Amino acid sequence: MKGRTIFLIIALIVLADQAIKIYVKTHFYIGESHAVAGHWFQLYFIENEGMAYGWKFGGDWGKIILTLFRLAAVIFGVFYIKTLLQKKYPYGFIICVALVFAGALGNLVDSMFYGMIFENSSTLTANVAKLFPAQGYGEFLHGRVVDMFYFPLIRVESMPAWIPFFGGKDFTFFNYIFNLADASISIGVLTILFCRKYFFKEVPENDNVQNVEAISLANN
Repeated sequence: MKGRTIFLIIALIVLADQAIKIYVKTHFYIGESHAVAGHWFQLYFIENEGMAYGWKFGGDWGKIILTLFRLAAVIFGVFYIKTLLQKKYPYGFIICVALVFAGALGNLVDSMFYGMIFENSSTLTANVAKLFPAQGYGEFLHGRVVDMFYFPLIRVESMPAWIPFFGGKDFTFFNYIFNLADASISIGVLTILFCRKYFFKEVPENDNVQNVEAISLANN
């Protein structure tokens, strides 16, 4: 029963993540935003070609290496979750690992297939991407991750000059745009870190935390 529940959690997160991404990709142009709850919660469409927060490395080859690394982490995650279930690890810990795995898998789908099944998105208001066009915008392993959740909770125009790093600049918190898969990874990892003493009363904690962090870093 626990195995079925874990599978259901993973499936629901991946399906919801992909449904949101497909909707945004086929209805929004790059940079388009819509307020969901006032100014502090927006759907803001961008695409991420690299790692977390838009970091990039190595051009096309870097993109392929990153996607293959994500794939390897997801494959490892399958066997890792199976091992946790067999050894009857704390159920809360397994759920957190499942959240990380689901997020990793959701972003991996983008990286592997989106270049083949979508048109290139544009900044033009009258031009949004189509699903399953005659020609996609990229090849296998060259897809871009779709991000859309934006929470600019605090905005300050022109921070005081005496403040280190941010002085004289506009400041927004939270300034990152992410997707459901990213949120799933973050929730899983943070819950493990905050509840590690509860989860690992009878099992070695360091190895488990490191395994989960490796999956999350590869796929965030």
